[in-house]
Amino acid sequence: MWADRIARALLVGVGLVNLAPGAAALSASRVESLYGVRVADPDMELLLRHRAALLAIVGGGLLAGTFVPSFRVPTVAAAATSMGSYVALTAAVGPTNPQSSRVRAVDVGALAALAVAVGLESRSLRPVAG
Repeated sequence: MWADRIARALLVGVGLVNLAPGAAALSASRVESLYGVRVADPDMELLLRHRAALLAIVGGGLLAGTFVPSFRVPTVAAAATSMGSYVALTAAVGPTNPQSSRVRAVDVGALAALAVAVGLESRSLRPVAG
């Protein structure tokens, strides 16, 4: 069904959006480039690299959930919570540089894509009247 294909494509897209920052977990220079900050403190580097690893885990979960239906609900919930919390925090604190504004915009778009995917998925699960 077309709705299921679109929902899967959206989940793959959002999964890739979350997986991409995982590369920042590999080095401090990638963290600095991704977030537009200078990381002089090893503790801050560790926290930011850990954040990148967690995003990659969420992205990998979404990709798995695309193909394993029983993974979808928990991975969509984790992704929505992760991105939603960043959007809420930037609304409360305010973005501090262009990179964090870009991350916020991407997260807003990815949340919208998740909402559409969930809507399409629930539509395909509804019994057809008649």
